Amino acid sequence: MFSRYNYLKHDGRGNRRGFIKNVFWLVKNKIKMHFEAVKRFLRKVTIDSRNKKKLKNCNPSILSMNCNGCIISHDLGLRFNSQFVNLWLSPKDFLEYLEHLDYYNSLPIQFISSTENNPVGVIGGLTIHFTHYSSEEEAAKKWDERKKRIIPDNLFVMMTDQEGCTHDDMVRFDNLPFQHKVIFTHLPHSDIRSSFYIKGFEDKGMVGQLNGWTGMFSLHKWYDQFDYVNWLNGN
Repeated sequence: MFSRYNYLKHDGRGNRRGFIKNVFWLVKNKIKMHFEAVKRFLRKVTIDSRNKKKLKNCNPSILSMNCNGCIISHDLGLRFNSQFVNLWLSPKDFLEYLEHLDYYNSLPIQFISSTENNPVGVIGGLTIHFTHYSSEEEAAKKWDERKKRIIPDNLFVMMTDQEGCTHDDMVRFDNLPFQHKVIFTHLPHSDIRSSFYIKGFEDKGMVGQLNGWTGMFSLHKWYDQFDYVNWLNGN
């Protein structure tokens, strides 16, 4: 009779050690998944809840080089009023887009073949990586749908010093004609008025994943160092 002991002893290929290792990995990831869910819930009822009460501007359009903008919107329970959601662009492509926003928003998006596991789009020569989309159809639909929601007089622009961002890129960002803009940097830059120094990445060469937890048992994310609620309120 095939007993539980025999099942643990052999995985069909006589690889008992590998099988137990796989079981341990599955249990570990299950525990981690539940632990993450508990942290998300606790953050939602504490930090996010307090921030929602402080937020006065509940209909901003956040244009973000990567996922930071959309996750902050999600934390605050905001509608996505721009197409810059679950995607990323290189600093130079993002800057080019911002400098000619109306022009690029008037162009249709096309898709190219790629070795990435997600759709990659092109607009007027600029490349957009749709990191969290399962298909080109979904990416195009969401892009066009959210692009129409942009509120020109309530724009907030967000960038980081990742993906090879240079000091010249920061200066270029600083000169953009947007009233509300911020670039997160791993070191202080007193000459860049719109820069905000995120502590904790000084030896990394750039900021890390700012929407990640600052510690295993912490409910804070790296971007919490920046008072984004006050920023979105126009201060």
